[in-house]
Amino acid sequence: MRKISTIIACLLVFSLVLAACGGNKNNNASPSASTSASTPAESSAASESSAPTEVDLTQVKATISIYYPTPDQVEKRALEDDKIKRFNEVYPNVEVVKSDWQYNPNEIGIKMGANEAPTLFNTYATEGKFLAEKGWAADITDLFNSYDKKDQLNPILLDQFNIGGKIFGIPQQGYVVGTVVNKKMLTDKGVAVPPLDWTWDDVLATATAVADPGKGIAGIAPMGKGNEAGWNWTNFLFEAGGEIQTIEGGKVTAAFNSDAGLKALEFYSKLKEANVIPADWALGWGDAVGAFAQGRTAMVIAGPDGPLDQGLNQGGLKPEDLLVYPMPAVAAGGKHTGVLGGDFLVVNPNATKEEQQLAFQYAVFDYFSDKGLESTEANIQARKAENKFFVPPVIQYFKQDSEYGAKVKAVYDKYDNVYQYSNELMGLLDGKPEAQFNTQDYYAAMTNVIQEVFSKKGVDLKAQLDAAAKTVQEKFFDQIKVE
Repeated sequence: MRKISTIIACLLVFSLVLAACGGNKNNNASPSASTSASTPAESSAASESSAPTEVDLTQVKATISIYYPTPDQVEKRALEDDKIKRFNEVYPNVEVVKSDWQYNPNEIGIKMGANEAPTLFNTYATEGKFLAEKGWAADITDLFNSYDKKDQLNPILLDQFNIGGKIFGIPQQGYVVGTVVNKKMLTDKGVAVPPLDWTWDDVLATATAVADPGKGIAGIAPMGKGNEAGWNWTNFLFEAGGEIQTIEGGKVTAAFNSDAGLKALEFYSKLKEANVIPADWALGWGDAVGAFAQGRTAMVIAGPDGPLDQGLNQGGLKPEDLLVYPMPAVAAGGKHTGVLGGDFLVVNPNATKEEQQLAFQYAVFDYFSDKGLESTEANIQARKAENKFFVPPVIQYFKQDSEYGAKVKAVYDKYDNVYQYSNELMGLLDGKPEAQFNTQDYYAAMTNVIQEVFSKKGVDLKAQLDAAAKTVQEKFFDQIKVE
């Protein structure tokens, strides 16, 4: 198993904080692999310290609807059920309703208009500015400021929902996009394992060597459907030194149709021409990660914990069969820049003041407690009994170098079924936040471009980029006035 040293973890936090300070806001990751718990005494104390009013929340009759994991996430649902049970021991006056709605930027407006959005719902790091400006996320600044553990939350993540000095979201977990490699597929075919400090050329060479189109085996599966396609490609844009947008003089301008953008799109074209991507390239996140777990592609680009979890627990792979790489540098000596994203919980602004307070209490109910450590350890033990692995997120809601972070690490170190990221990987990761404005709309526009590249020959790449930039500029960016 691989261990993260405290020194390396601290360096990662420092590196990512610098990245977060230099960028603006963030997408698509897999849900958290661990959940913690708190004792009634601790929760009661938390409710007293984090509620901005003197209302006794244990006496308020209320119903709140909460984000509930999808049916395929059996272990996470079990943990959430346990959390609901413990929450009701402290707040027996509250009915907690499980919502099966998963955040969708194309549906949130309809949900809010019909007053059907959950009291507490999940969202991406990209959505902070959007939700705040639309009035679809409650301003929880007072709740946050009254929370006695606010200073222990990870600033790398918290920054993404700090809009104009106000807080609009609660961090759950984060990631820096990397590439997960099925080492067993390479070894079985006699393909050399590339260095961790790899390049675009290494990716292409490895994908070409391991691909077997006749048997339906791809070397790499870049996502080609949904906004995930634009999200995947953005990593290469960042590696080439490009930006999604620039902000100057109160104006937002599309910048991805640059030389860096063209270079990144040319690389995608090379992958298609080399016949190393799946024949059915129209894969969303679940499709691509599923193909990886099933051994139908040797490499997939994502927040690492998702492919690891599926590969180990659904694909029957062993930790030694899988390697987590940073995103490849354009050339030797370059940065391994990957999209910095995360998962957040947002409180519904249409809820009553008491419901908002209770939703916040539910969101942080498991944070920073000894019971949480016990819950995490019980989850690891349960997985071990079923011959399954526990895969933590790359970035936790708490500071990695905090006292609580050290306690969590100590629990991980006790078990051989906990996947731990290598020191070398953590030292190479370079996280860059996504654009501040209309990120999902930009992703959608780039998805159309990527589909053109993957489906046709002789595509004018620069013309495609220019057309996409023109569409995003006129339809979205021109409507923005930056204060």
